Amino acid sequence: MMQMDEAGRDAALTADVLEDRYGLIADVVVPVHMGTDTINRRVLTDDGLRLFVKQYPSTADLDAARNAWDMSEYCRAANLPVPRVWPDADDNLVTIAEGSAWAVVDEAPGRVTTSAMTVPLAEHIGVVMGRMHRVLAAYPLPNRVQQARWRTEPVEGAAAKCDTVMAKAARDGHDDLDQLRADLDQRRTDLLIHAAVLRRQLPTTLVEQALHADLTRTNLITLFNAVTGIIDFRCASALPAWELGRAAFDPRTVATSTEWKACALAMVRAYCSEHPSLPIQEVRACARIALLYMLFSFYGATTAEYNLPQDAELDLQRHWSERQTAIRRLLGDLEGIEDELTAFGAGGDSS
Repeated sequence: MMQMDEAGRDAALTADVLEDRYGLIADVVVPVHMGTDTINRRVLTDDGLRLFVKQYPSTADLDAARNAWDMSEYCRAANLPVPRVWPDADDNLVTIAEGSAWAVVDEAPGRVTTSAMTVPLAEHIGVVMGRMHRVLAAYPLPNRVQQARWRTEPVEGAAAKCDTVMAKAARDGHDDLDQLRADLDQRRTDLLIHAAVLRRQLPTTLVEQALHADLTRTNLITLFNAVTGIIDFRCASALPAWELGRAAFDPRTVATSTEWKACALAMVRAYCSEHPSLPIQEVRACARIALLYMLFSFYGATTAEYNLPQDAELDLQRHWSERQTAIRRLLGDLEGIEDELTAFGAGGDSS
């Protein structure tokens, strides 16, 4: 009964905010148990609108949130598949009501899927990303800068993190310490053997511009192998080659699909057709950057600190395992992949 009362209070609070700040009447309010940065609800209004409502915690950086929504609207105005964010009664994209900050957006058709990509979906992601990067090249550089540990962190420091992560896992009662120890031993070896060599063959300079900066599968709404919604902009200064590589060599696809190379090449080819101004040496480097990014990331090795629901925790653990597999596959095929990527810039075709 207490849960029903709590749900009722939550629905009433959301309805009050929508009516007072947006002039909208909520008919149905359903909590969405996803995301760690905001409290989320789906709302059906009395006139049939389907909305996604975000409530920010008191600790949220509201300037960063406003910047992210501004970038989102900028991309929507350029006819990219970005859901509309509703301005409140005072024309603000983030409203303050009931002691919290809120944002309201249209719900895009489709759903977030994290299964392996198909080649047609990868191709459409490449088209959309290429257009987005072309559009955002004219956007002012955000103050927030995307971390680039994969490019700048001392290799020995990253290798030492393996011991730190293992100690934390032991303290937190990790479910499978033997497997994690084997994973971290492999990661340490890969960092010490490969990282410096991989870095030496990166371009000396890389284009930097305003980007979404978190354009992963969990922030793409898709329907029938097409992107129907780009959500959760991070809005940061970052490297297009990094964002392209991170998406094209999606760990779940690389780890679980026999078509992973075809997906990656289809995405990059489509991206280049929409954004041909990215230098070919950076297109070639996107696989190497994706590999370095995975090598220097320990996200998912431990999960207790995130206090996630069980399903989300299992998914994060699977993400760690898939990254381990993706690293092995990219290390094994990197030279051939880079040769095929170079062919795109030369007007070639790997098909």
